[in-house]
Amino acid sequence: MRVYAASLLICLLFACGCGPQGAGQTRSAPAGAAGETLLPDLSDMRVFMVISQRDFRDEELFEPKALLEKAGAEVVVASSSLDEATGMLGGTVQPDMLLSEVAPEEFQAVVFVGGTGAEEYWNDDTAHAVARQAAEQGKIVAAICLAPVTLANAGVLDGKKATVWKTESGRLRAQGATYTGADVEVDGQIITGNGPAAADEFAAAVARTLARTYKQPST
Repeated sequence: MRVYAASLLICLLFACGCGPQGAGQTRSAPAGAAGETLLPDLSDMRVFMVISQRDFRDEELFEPKALLEKAGAEVVVASSSLDEATGMLGGTVQPDMLLSEVAPEEFQAVVFVGGTGAEEYWNDDTAHAVARQAAEQGKIVAAICLAPVTLANAGVLDGKKATVWKTESGRLRAQGATYTGADVEVDGQIITGNGPAAADEFAAAVARTLARTYKQPST
């Protein structure tokens, strides 16, 4: 009975929220992802990653953060509180600053991390303001898993191609987005991903878009 209960708990953990990718599983990295040695030069870039206080999706924070930092970017983690935040898989992180302190002129990209806790920002005025202002200023605005709903509710996805965790596709369509169902979707400066299994590909797309937008080719 104890073995059955433990197995059921594990199944519930990975079935709910942002998808089935769990700790201890491995997958091959796509081109440009963390397993690659060739990364764009993102030195002098600053990226804000927005997480919920509880139940952010671990892979969607830690994998993109590692890739972006490896490429030379400064990554700042923001949340609604400065208390230690805990992920769905048990990972912890100390936020660097409050979401309310984030100013779009201070970064080149903002990334909203998913997980079941991402619903915290779906109807949050501060999160909406950050997303809208960043988009208006031509910054890169990215979200993965359940977090694209925040962008949709902020009006950022109206008329844009986007993806999201499949159960929430209707929320994107209701706000004028064209839902594609792709693992990762890039539409101009807007990048969306559909869940933790796409975390590496999502991170690579953010890195490439940063390099394309802010790094001028040598003459």
